[in-house]
Amino acid sequence: MLLFRSEETVNLWCASHDIPRRPQVNLTQLWQLAVQWYRNRLTLESRRPAPDEMVPIFASLGLTGPFWDPKSDQWR
Repeated sequence: MLLFRSEETVNLWCASHDIPRRPQVNLTQLWQLAVQWYRNRLTLESRRPAPDEMVPIFASLGLTGPFWDPKSDQWR
């Protein structure tokens, strides 16, 4: 995971490393994702969300498309 100050910085980094831009999350989305992903981390039932549970978590944060589909083989 890389953190950037601005869209311009993302574009410059991607261009300098010859890497295509991928979908991004802002800090609010990242925080909310962590809260939902690890909500039961300190319980005996702690486990990673299953793929079918991941999709609604991502969608609730506005993270949609093939990149956010755990069953997809596309990363665009």
